[in-house]
Amino acid sequence: MDKPPVKMMDPTLAEMGNHLSDAMKILESGKLESEQVKERRKLSWKDIPGPLQGDGQDVVSILQLVQNLMHGDDDQQGHRMQYVGEQGHMALLGHSLAAYISVLERERLRKLTTRILSDTTLWLCRLFKYENGSAYYHEDDREGLLKVCRLVINTHYEEYATEGFTVLSSKHPVIYQSAACRPGLGQHLCSQLGLPMSSLCIVPCNTMFGSLHQMDVALLDKLIKDDCESGKVPLLLIANAGTPGAGHTDKLSRLKELCVQYNMWLHVEGVNLATLTLGQISSTVTAATKCDSMTLTPGPWLGLPAVPAVTLYRHEDPALSLAAGLTSSQPVEKLRALPLWLSLQYLGHDGIVERIKHASQLSQQLLEHLKTLASIKTSVEDELNSPVVVFRFSQDNSAPSSGGSVEGYFAGERDIIDALNRWLGEQLAQQVPLSGVDVVELEDEGTCVRFSPLMTAAALGTQENDVAALVEKLGEMIPVLSCTLRFRQDFKDEVLQQALLSYMEDLSWPGLGVVRYEPRNTDLDEDKRQQMVERINSELLKKLMELDTDLEFSSGPEFGEETNCIFIGMATEDLDVAELVETIGSVGRDIEESGKLFENMTEVVRRGIQEAELQLQKANEEKLMEEGVLRQLPLVGSVLNWFSPVQASVKGRTFNLAEGCLDSTEPVYSIKAQMNKDASPDSPKLSTKRLPGQKLFRRPGAGSDSISDTSSVSQLEESFRETPHVQATDAEEAEVPQELPAHIPEDTASSDQRVPEGQEAESVETLR
Repeated sequence: MDKPPVKMMDPTLAEMGNHLSDAMKILESGKLESEQVKERRKLSWKDIPGPLQGDGQDVVSILQLVQNLMHGDDDQQGHRMQYVGEQGHMALLGHSLAAYISVLERERLRKLTTRILSDTTLWLCRLFKYENGSAYYHEDDREGLLKVCRLVINTHYEEYATEGFTVLSSKHPVIYQSAACRPGLGQHLCSQLGLPMSSLCIVPCNTMFGSLHQMDVALLDKLIKDDCESGKVPLLLIANAGTPGAGHTDKLSRLKELCVQYNMWLHVEGVNLATLTLGQISSTVTAATKCDSMTLTPGPWLGLPAVPAVTLYRHEDPALSLAAGLTSSQPVEKLRALPLWLSLQYLGHDGIVERIKHASQLSQQLLEHLKTLASIKTSVEDELNSPVVVFRFSQDNSAPSSGGSVEGYFAGERDIIDALNRWLGEQLAQQVPLSGVDVVELEDEGTCVRFSPLMTAAALGTQENDVAALVEKLGEMIPVLSCTLRFRQDFKDEVLQQALLSYMEDLSWPGLGVVRYEPRNTDLDEDKRQQMVERINSELLKKLMELDTDLEFSSGPEFGEETNCIFIGMATEDLDVAELVETIGSVGRDIEESGKLFENMTEVVRRGIQEAELQLQKANEEKLMEEGVLRQLPLVGSVLNWFSPVQASVKGRTFNLAEGCLDSTEPVYSIKAQMNKDASPDSPKLSTKRLPGQKLFRRPGAGSDSISDTSSVSQLEESFRETPHVQATDAEEAEVPQELPAHIPEDTASSDQRVPEGQEAESVETLR
């Protein structure tokens, strides 16, 4: 028996696939142009929109433009395009094939699109166990529900097709949705359908029994009865199989009974619908197969880019489906299913189930580890089968610290815990990016961290080791969160004891607290005082950021309410709060005093020069009286000094910037002599430096590197006193001759340069 001839592939299709594959590799690699071309592009104006070229461009030039727009500057490697796998290439190939197939002759196009649509619908209905269903493919995941609403309106109002919205005036339709539905869904439906907002009824979630994210069935029953008694028409109920926030599923079986009782349409959506493809399914999710319609998003579930969402529905009248827009007689519109048709064939039934099963196993792996961590509270619907894991840092379920229960120490505890959890989620997403965790705001629990691998694992390639890394990082951050929460009140109490520091209450700051230095000068007007506060706190922040410490200092959020403040980050167990606050106050005082010194520098130097002139003039007069007039003559004085030298003592002077006067250098030399004596090898030495690797603000005995022999405050004071000395010396040299060395008062050493007697008169002239 002869074998049937094998049909060769259309060369156009093969060439199209090769071109698409090459183009994708070029765009993903980002290596289409040379370094010289990149340099010329940076200096050109090609990124600015311009007129369309008359002679056209080749394919390489167009791809070059697309690559430049996608990648931007290649120096920022962190913004590289996400890798698209082979199944993603099949989905992208579907869009190109759809454009190619659309040019076929009408009859052949009709047969091909009918086959693609029927195959895809059959496969999806079998995968998700939705018998006798039809499918509508759409780009916007809300569009399928919108078409379903039109279908239900046409079903309940037979004259709607001819009379329009006038038939709705006598009996207003009502759409019911859970309070846990995604925000803006009901408003979007009303605006697109032309219905008033009174047609939307938000059903609260349970407050007494069951999950806090499930629709209150008893209250829904009461609301429907009230609407029926007032002459309204219950139209449609939107339920969740996996709420957008916590991933909880409504009581779909009970809701289906209510819909049958009141002749309502039940629509279900949510991420948990993906588990319908698995062998073992939760009974609450299985009830979704009996609903009237459901919306699926296979793109993120399977890691398929640019594939449409699908709404499966059951309805017996094809004419009403056509009127509602769920079906179309245009073959081109049926080609929307082509990318999904290609991708499903590439993955196969086993590949699809394996991807969804892998995501569910990742959730169970994380949930098991979270149970072993203290201070972590989980919020899952079913611990045995929950594809979404929501957890939160909280000390309700942990042993109290040495100071007692942490929560309840201060007002605004919920806001502070939310801020810490927001920081926790951001840090986990940054340090373990392949985990796909994000931050979610829940009405009852507050700010939580969500792990939903069904929406992220396929695209990111999340594996078991990524979950293990997530748990490891979480274990490292829990002690930091606990210590920060415990030390916040201690930090506030220490700041309130400082006269020059103000504690700023910012419950949204995830850290130790917020402080501001307030200068002591109250004689200034409001504007000058505000400028002084801004200057001092800005310099204070710079000095604190230069310290050798594990603490993080910043100016706070970009659009925060508090300005000119020091925001202190997360704390560790060995933090010395008292030393930290004392250091901030000491540094602020040094900055304020040095600022006052520089403000008065001009006046001080002027008065000092005047006094120097008087003292030098007096010294010259005394010299004249002591040596006589003959020694002042050039030739005669030299001869007399040769035969009879004068043993005159040189009187050294220093210029005191603080007091604006000249002082003797004798005390300076006596101090230096004593210092040299103390520095001799036989004299004892005291340790004035920290141990190697030691950080500031560490309590002794709290950690391996926290032993400190000296206070960090004294070290900072010494460093700040050295800083004005250098600056003052520079300012002095600009106006005072080198014959008048300067020094800063208190502990700083002054210059010991002496003024020779023969140059005293010249110095006066120089000063003048």
